[in-house]
Amino acid sequence: MTRALRVLLESLVDYAGLYPPASLAMDRAISNYDQYRRSEHAWILGKFVAPAAKSGEVPSDFPLTVVATIEEVGGLKPASALTSLEVKASSVADVERIASLANGDTVYVETADVELLKTIAQQGLRAKIRTGGVFADAFPSGDAIAAFIRMCADLDLPFKATAGLHHPIRCVRPLTYEANAPSAVMHGFLNVFIAAALPQFADKVMREENPRAFAFDEGGLWWHDCRVTVEEIERVRSELAISFGSCSFEEPIADLKELGWL
Repeated sequence: MTRALRVLLESLVDYAGLYPPASLAMDRAISNYDQYRRSEHAWILGKFVAPAAKSGEVPSDFPLTVVATIEEVGGLKPASALTSLEVKASSVADVERIASLANGDTVYVETADVELLKTIAQQGLRAKIRTGGVFADAFPSGDAIAAFIRMCADLDLPFKATAGLHHPIRCVRPLTYEANAPSAVMHGFLNVFIAAALPQFADKVMREENPRAFAFDEGGLWWHDCRVTVEEIERVRSELAISFGSCSFEEPIADLKELGWL
């Protein structure tokens, strides 16, 4: 394990086992998270993701991010383990209302509108991008994700991603766990987070399908002939590209192992 890869992966995966395509029952998702946080790869695990309606069922010692509607934000009871909220917005008015209800909480505002990122930043909130789903048309283009990343970098706006990032590198994979499930191009989570470290090349990094185009060592990472130092990776992970939500923790780990990176 190189230092650069360790820094890139640390606390990267927020576990969203309650959500599709896994769609687990709460007791199973809780059991899984507890197992993962005791495993050898616990350092890659981030928060437990739960909808507002079920957030009270989550053990108090789980670091928690709650997915809520705007209407639910103001009514959420304080929780000792609550570390962030995630809320959708489609307009400036939505963002301003979310900000008025935030009460100092860390809030990620999900939007597909790059221009809305300016208001999110002005209001002291964070951004969230949906990077896939259980249907092919739920996946935004790599260029759209790159544009989102570049805008966040320009605004010094922290962001997280969610959905469809089960695999490290862009690839064609089944969209669900059902037999004969349709396949589609899925974005790689390393593509997303390395693109955040190289925003000037984000569109090209998002299209990269060759895992050997990336290399990691003690001092940083390479993408072809582009270098990112460990110090810059640390800054990007702590200040810009924070985490991604995934209904599977085991798939990302298995793929990283298959590539020889874990």
